[in-house]
Amino acid sequence: MPFKKLHADIQDSLERFEIQTPTPFQSKSIPVIKSGANVYCIAPKDSGKTTTIILTTLQKLKCKEDGHSPRAVVLVENKERALELYAAFMTYTKYNSLRVYVGYEQLHIDVQKSEIFEGIDILITTPKSMNKLFLLNGVSTSQIKILSIDDAEFLIQKSDYDAIMSITQSIIKCQYVLYSEKSHPKLKRFEDYFMEHSKIVSL
Repeated sequence: MPFKKLHADIQDSLERFEIQTPTPFQSKSIPVIKSGANVYCIAPKDSGKTTTIILTTLQKLKCKEDGHSPRAVVLVENKERALELYAAFMTYTKYNSLRVYVGYEQLHIDVQKSEIFEGIDILITTPKSMNKLFLLNGVSTSQIKILSIDDAEFLIQKSDYDAIMSITQSIIKCQYVLYSEKSHPKLKRFEDYFMEHSKIVSL
């Protein structure tokens, strides 16, 4: 059972939410993501992808703060999804020291820079917003251990595609996990860039 092999803090949260059994997708994906491989996670809506992003991110960071630069990044399509995911993360990090920060294009870049400078562990943002931060020296990519992309179909759009390519070129080494409802040729193309030796988990 994947939940049994997760950090004790995560198990406490799952118990609090009365989540006892992983979904079929979580049973298949969590062990593969925990292995450290780059992963394409393909599964329909409501299969447990959002919870998987949260659990595997917390597991990777061992549920505790460390340093000042983000060690995990979750990229999303827009402000609405960023705030939604931030709220979901906060329910799981309520009783540990992890610092979660949410950014998006509508939030002034100088505000984001100064708040990130205070020290964060998990950054939830859009590719365009993160790329802008990086270009303005507003975020360091040197400590990133895992970068997850939520509902990655939006990366088919040119501006988001260009932004993710720019971001990943600035990261020396980290694990990439890309979540989508369906496979797409443009997403598969990432194998030639940052999704090397990737595994596929599909439902």
